[in-house]
Amino acid sequence: MKTPKIDKLGTLAIIGVVAFWTIGPIAIRYLSGYLDFWTQNFLRYAAACLLWLPFLFISFRNGSLDGRVWKVALLPAVANIAMQSFWAVGLYYIEPAFMSLLSKSSMIWVICFSLIFFSEERVLLKSVWFWMGMVLSVAGVAGVLVNREGFAAGSNVIGISLCLVSSFLWAVYTVTVKRAFRDIDVRAGFSVISIYTVFGLGVLCFMFGDIGASLEMEAWPWFYVVVSGFLSIAFAHVLYYYSIKRIGAMIPSMVLLGLPFSVLAFSNVIFGETLSSLQWVFGMVLVVGCGMSIWSQSRLVD
Repeated sequence: MKTPKIDKLGTLAIIGVVAFWTIGPIAIRYLSGYLDFWTQNFLRYAAACLLWLPFLFISFRNGSLDGRVWKVALLPAVANIAMQSFWAVGLYYIEPAFMSLLSKSSMIWVICFSLIFFSEERVLLKSVWFWMGMVLSVAGVAGVLVNREGFAAGSNVIGISLCLVSSFLWAVYTVTVKRAFRDIDVRAGFSVISIYTVFGLGVLCFMFGDIGASLEMEAWPWFYVVVSGFLSIAFAHVLYYYSIKRIGAMIPSMVLLGLPFSVLAFSNVIFGETLSSLQWVFGMVLVVGCGMSIWSQSRLVD
């Protein structure tokens, strides 16, 4: 019996995604001391957009760019603009690891939307493992919330609400991307989404933000803007879809369930963030529940 070979490129890609998406919430929280969320959203996405523009230009010149991408990318871009806005402002109210852990509730919405829009996935409704996973996920989210110190405090309520809305919008974005780019190069798709997103975030920035504050920043905050834009937005999104193409959806999804804990490792050092014992317990319940739902999907597909 031969030992299954490990896809090295796919594995490296998903490891890179975890590393790069760990940087994102840390950078947003750090930049909250220098910029309002409208402005940093615009600047970070503008950096990501500039990174992929040469690829889009080359694709256009050599005729490999699918003209449909400009139309099909519109809906994912709208969802992305809304999601990025709620995600960024949420990190001005609550800490990165707590936000990242709570954001795993998006898995519940992703599954619900998939059942609605993708008929081939409705067979999941017959799986006991799927329903057990969903129950554990909901229980985990509730436990993480209720056991947060000062749960009913105003800033917590605002931050938690923003995170939950962001999680819902992430699910909308995920499903719309899946529908839009079934047969279109994801690099081209994300490049166009980035252009639309930068335009939308730019309008919001100039309407509600303070772009002038960026001119007063020193080199180190600008380093966070550019590097987090390149890594946690431009590279991470494309690597995520590349890893799915190489090794399927289940393994990347399972690996990303550990993201809140990598964020916590950095947030603890930089911001002194900690989670209570009960939050750890319910956080693991949430992760296990999401994992069971993903695993049940893989079993039915196999």
